[in-house]
Amino acid sequence: MGKLVALTLLGLGLAVIAERFLTLREKVNASREVEPVEPGHCHLIEGIETGSEDIDILPSGLAFISSGLKYPGMPSLAPDEPGNIFLMNLNEQNPRAQALKISDGFDKASFNPHGISTFIDKAQTVHLYVVNHPHMESTVEIFKFEEQPPSLVHLKTIKHEGLKSLNDIVVVGPEQFYTTRDHYFTNFLSIFEMLLDLRWTYVLFYSPQEVKIVARGFGSANGITVSQDNQYVYVADVTAKNIHVLKRGDNWKLTHQKVIQLDTLVDNLTVDPDTGDILAGCHPNGMKLLFYNPQDPPGSEVLRIQNVLSENPRVSTVYANNGSVLQASTVAAVSHGKLLIGTIFHRALYCELEASSD
Repeated sequence: MGKLVALTLLGLGLAVIAERFLTLREKVNASREVEPVEPGHCHLIEGIETGSEDIDILPSGLAFISSGLKYPGMPSLAPDEPGNIFLMNLNEQNPRAQALKISDGFDKASFNPHGISTFIDKAQTVHLYVVNHPHMESTVEIFKFEEQPPSLVHLKTIKHEGLKSLNDIVVVGPEQFYTTRDHYFTNFLSIFEMLLDLRWTYVLFYSPQEVKIVARGFGSANGITVSQDNQYVYVADVTAKNIHVLKRGDNWKLTHQKVIQLDTLVDNLTVDPDTGDILAGCHPNGMKLLFYNPQDPPGSEVLRIQNVLSENPRVSTVYANNGSVLQASTVAAVSHGKLLIGTIFHRALYCELEASSD
């Protein structure tokens, strides 16, 4: 009798696992392919070979690019090399990427940069905030940018017991920022988060005075940014394939306004400074990312979301590639007719945009 019960329970367990796996395949668009879309003249950026996970462009046209991310479950083309921050001046005729020198006193050997965000203070000093994963932990590093010669001066490392499994960051004041937690568990149990569709991740607010959760209910809270007027925060939920629009309130609270549902796995978000549109770096087929095969690589996709606050936002494809040129796109950012597209572990793309016919 006991043996029969054990076999029955085993069979039920296997059936549940099979059902969850089929659900997962559907969730990550395991069968999806994309048709190529190119917005203008595009070419790969020389010198960026091991990822360009996040990009932030200053109003002046200077672009910061985080590179070399080592992330659990993701490929890395240089697993033993530390990460870098690259700089590009998009005002130049032929912009080139240069790795920024980082000041002494900072542990450059364990630098593992993820999401980034810039902040310009009242003295017009540029600060770069970087989500860092030294030894697979989570910290936030604050750097001051020096223009001549271009370099980063490390100012501070922020550590806190509440800052775990961080992904992206958006700075909203001096040492004040929102950041996303992309996994609730920080060990092998994170696999079950995806299989069971647990929505336990969230958005945190940090200041030197407090650290608190300000928005909950995400499957995997990922990219985060703010609207042009700073009244709304946009958060990508990569496993739910959507973007949450949250309104900023008193005491840094975020209130849910709407969800923009998409048919792709949304990673990082930026805002077009000229239009207020959201640009989303996306993974069209998550299965190819989870089970990486260089002979059949994950593709890239960039979406533009117009009229974000309206009842029917307009979604259009800015860029799409099946992986033959660009693998596993994470972010897209624009400035004065120039477009940069970044990836988790692969290259980075520079495009000169064609004039819109709209």
